[in-house]
Amino acid sequence: MDPALLREREAFKRRALSTPVVENKKKETADPPPKKKAKTQQPKQPKQDFNYKSYGGSSQYNFGILAKIVKHMKQRHLNGDTYPLSLEEILDETNQLDVGLRQRNWLLNEALVNNPKLQIDADGKYVFSPPYKIKDRRGLLKLLDKHDQRGIGGIALEDIQESLPNVEKALKVLGDNIVCVTQPISKKKVLFYNDKGTQFTVDEEFQKLWRSVAVDGLDDEKIEEYLQKQGITSMQDIGIKKVTPVQKRKRPSNKNRNFKKLNQHMGDVLQDYTDKG
Repeated sequence: MDPALLREREAFKRRALSTPVVENKKKETADPPPKKKAKTQQPKQPKQDFNYKSYGGSSQYNFGILAKIVKHMKQRHLNGDTYPLSLEEILDETNQLDVGLRQRNWLLNEALVNNPKLQIDADGKYVFSPPYKIKDRRGLLKLLDKHDQRGIGGIALEDIQESLPNVEKALKVLGDNIVCVTQPISKKKVLFYNDKGTQFTVDEEFQKLWRSVAVDGLDDEKIEEYLQKQGITSMQDIGIKKVTPVQKRKRPSNKNRNFKKLNQHMGDVLQDYTDKG
């Protein structure tokens, strides 16, 4: 090897050894962890089962629940089950335990309380309230008799059907004790009491005489005049009476009225000053 190169190599090593070298090592700085935000605790809300029926037309859904309850309570009454039920028992018997809390509150606070078909007992339970409290056909006949005596009239058949079980059987047993009339416009059937005590047979001769009397072209005044001639005065109070006004009695004026004179024994002492100004 060339000795000149070796000398340059040795010189380079000496210079390298004589020159201090400082190594700058990069410090590994870890980024500080991000501060965690304090979580605000929100009050937990009770979970409710999602019911698709209650969304979109919830009003119609609510009244569907109520209609099912009223129909069931009515049927229980007609079946003879008159003991009251709680809301949970009603929902259980109608297979509606899946209704939400909102519908339950509406039933408790508004629907069942204000419904005329239901009534609440002392324990807060519900029972059907029929239009009439009738237990059997005797009660129905007694009720119709009371209406007839008081002149109230008949009772709608649909109200009786809501009050008395087996209405058709009861009407069949009562027979001609009840008269059923169908209204011409509404076509509703109305029951009346058939009072047999007021029924009587008229002799056929009297019927012929009644039909032979011709009253065509006669007004009330002529008929009344004819009856009066025959000594019958039963129709005289039917017409409108002419009432003559009663003249009020005039009160006498106090002018020139003679009053009772007092203290006449002092006539010599008293003086009259009426004419003096």
